[in-house]
Amino acid sequence: MRESEAVRALRATLGDRLITAEQDGFDAARRVWNADVMTHPALIARCVDAAEVSTVVRIARDAGLPLSVRSGGHDWAGRALRDGGLVIDLTGMRAVTVDAGARTATVQGGALSADLTATAAPHGLVAATGVVGGVGLAGLATGGGYGPLIGRFGLAADNLLGAEVVLADGRPVLAGPDADADLWWALRGGGGNFGVVTSLRFRLHALPSILAGILMFPAAEGPAVLTGYADIVATSPDELTVMTGFLPGPDGPLAFLCPFWCGDDEAAGERLIARMRGLGHPIVDRVQPMPYAAAVRMFDAATVEGNHYLLRSRWLAAVSPLAAEALTDAAHRVTSPFSALVVNHFHGAAAKADPAGSAFAHRVPHHPIEIIAAWSPGEPVDRHRAWADSVAEALDPVALPGGYPNLLGPDDDRRARDSFGANLSRLLDLKRRYDPDGVFSAIPALVNRTA
Repeated sequence: MRESEAVRALRATLGDRLITAEQDGFDAARRVWNADVMTHPALIARCVDAAEVSTVVRIARDAGLPLSVRSGGHDWAGRALRDGGLVIDLTGMRAVTVDAGARTATVQGGALSADLTATAAPHGLVAATGVVGGVGLAGLATGGGYGPLIGRFGLAADNLLGAEVVLADGRPVLAGPDADADLWWALRGGGGNFGVVTSLRFRLHALPSILAGILMFPAAEGPAVLTGYADIVATSPDELTVMTGFLPGPDGPLAFLCPFWCGDDEAAGERLIARMRGLGHPIVDRVQPMPYAAAVRMFDAATVEGNHYLLRSRWLAAVSPLAAEALTDAAHRVTSPFSALVVNHFHGAAAKADPAGSAFAHRVPHHPIEIIAAWSPGEPVDRHRAWADSVAEALDPVALPGGYPNLLGPDDDRRARDSFGANLSRLLDLKRRYDPDGVFSAIPALVNRTA
């Protein structure tokens, strides 16, 4: 099938929801969160259900068109788009249905974290999500899904109960412990490499409110804040998850602590947060009980749509003095008022899960570091990239092999493979079974490779 024939077939299915590069509005339709992504697909197929996704996949395969999938479009590397390819755009598929009695939620493949938290909130229920509401749930959960409830309830992937997936040949299938258990295993950590996820079912948890917020300190107090963070989280209960690092301030970077206490004993959480306040002289103190939906919106304003972004990341076993020094030095050398350094914490329930139980293999406590270079449109990238690379290199002596695949870039092939550890061989076997031609390539390291 030629591309022109594919366009006619797609138009017959989608009507004006097929957008071609020649149409007005195409540039707006192909735009993703990161303005640095300049990839130009040929076609964008805005699907409304799994049947349409199946049809689009079959037509694209017959025409030899490269495929990509857009859910939230929040991946910094722009893997939702492929040059000259066809984008399966799920942004019109955002419905969320909550079964409060069963404490489950079913979401369509284009639903965002904010959609789920907002729908679950009236029932007093929460889901294990990330900390940015605009992130797509499909990408978050299939890649792993670190978040503020990780210590008590695990990764987003650990709370995935099942999924509907359209495979590379266009077949819709169910994945779950009682359906296709192999595919379900691969989806929980293996990313969008096995098909188009058109629906997901999540476990929900009763949590009326959370004690959370942000403490910000002068940058000069960064070493004390980071060292104190390391001491506190080393012995804290699973119910406490803390983010730290450096965020933009009005006059330059500020050190920060962002605690999330999801335990039943609020007084215990207050005592731990009091210890954090004592690590320096907070110039911002906004920690209080709040609904979970509000807690996961705290970082939305920092992710400015229209800015350019580049990420580097490392996994650390601990925030050592060397790491604290490297991060503090980087904050003083920052090249943009929008850039940030974020330290996350993997622990508790997520660390107690069986490493072989899902594709997400790195189940020992660790600290994923996000080195976020962000700059205004029109600025050259070179100095911002050099800054981010220098921070990553400074952390290399204390970094673990691998890294969180959702944060890795297209050139991080070796680290992506290392991140799967002993699970890599099985994951590659399943990739060959479900997608032998490498149609889906969210993690290039899994495409057409042998273990």
